[in-house]
Amino acid sequence: MNRNFLILFFAFLTSGFLNAQVNLLNAKSVNQIGVESAEQLLADNDGPIPYGYVDDRDVMWSKVVWEFVDLNQKINLPYYFPIDTTNTASARRSLFDTLIRGIREGEIKEAYSDSYFTSKMTQEEINSRLVNVRKQNGYEDTYRVQSQDIGGYMLKGMWYFDKRQGEMKYRLLAMAPMGKDVQTIGAEGIEDETLYELFWIFFPTARQTLHDSKVFNPDNASHPISYDHLLNARRFSSVIVREENIYGNRAISDYVRGNSLFQLLEADKIKEDIRNKEIDMWNY
Repeated sequence: MNRNFLILFFAFLTSGFLNAQVNLLNAKSVNQIGVESAEQLLADNDGPIPYGYVDDRDVMWSKVVWEFVDLNQKINLPYYFPIDTTNTASARRSLFDTLIRGIREGEIKEAYSDSYFTSKMTQEEINSRLVNVRKQNGYEDTYRVQSQDIGGYMLKGMWYFDKRQGEMKYRLLAMAPMGKDVQTIGAEGIEDETLYELFWIFFPTARQTLHDSKVFNPDNASHPISYDHLLNARRFSSVIVREENIYGNRAISDYVRGNSLFQLLEADKIKEDIRNKEIDMWNY
């Protein structure tokens, strides 16, 4: 019964999703494909599901964690593709291209240089991290950080126990694309595979942009899923790399050095402690 309810609920949420195939069956010409009719526009109330209000007094316990989403993993590929937009509809873009479009069009106005939101970045400052004009042999070559140069995303979020709801919840606070240093792209003799935080986005301000951009649904192309839904539902694989702690929120790599296996074990330990916290709340 519960499973059927969830299926119906998900179908209800996705029934209003728009994509490039809107009006495909009714179009009389190519330019009508993807264009909603006046009736559809009036009936359309599609938007990101609003967050409920959480009173600070209802938060019995919380912990902020930083996670890395590796785009080399298969489950995370929906955030990476498409990287070649030549043969794809304009509505389908990678997560990186979606964020960049939102910033350039002024839909996303809160971009920062760090995850603590101490220094706000302008579009010019963001462009300086994405575009590099290099003079070689009397010519100017322009190099850009593109979707294929993004290796992952850093996510900052809070796990908290809501005593009013009686359950552990997660709220995504910020995200940062991890890409190559634009100064090294195309440079001879330099092979730098290190990933850097290009900019941080305060997630709540980007929800509408992420909701408007759809991800291909391999099970049903008529009902794509939005980036906002994917991220809020935690439909990704990630590894915790940092947590709030007494040592200035130091990263796991700062105190577990030189051993990737032990770093993964420490990340799993933090994740398990968060899971157990919900069970501990019900112990008397």
